[in-house]
Amino acid sequence: MVKLIFTQNLLRHVQAPTLDVQGCTVREVLRAYFVDYPQVQSYILDDQGSVRKHVTIFLNGDMITDPNTQSDGVTAGDEVFVAQALSGG
Repeated sequence: MVKLIFTQNLLRHVQAPTLDVQGCTVREVLRAYFVDYPQVQSYILDDQGSVRKHVTIFLNGDMITDPNTQSDGVTAGDEVFVAQALSGG
């Protein structure tokens, strides 16, 4: 299982609890998560399935290399962290 964690500022807008999720790639982990929490998908992915411009996904502390298809491989015990950029003044 892979631990999927969302930034606190996203949690102000949508229910997105931390969960252990099955998958072999970041994309598979996200898709499995969206089955139970479909409302989170539109905050993370655009209409083409790419990571939104204001969102960054980290795998074990490093940015994923493929935000378009999220093909970065994951293994049991990995941690995927989804961060949302903040702006304002």
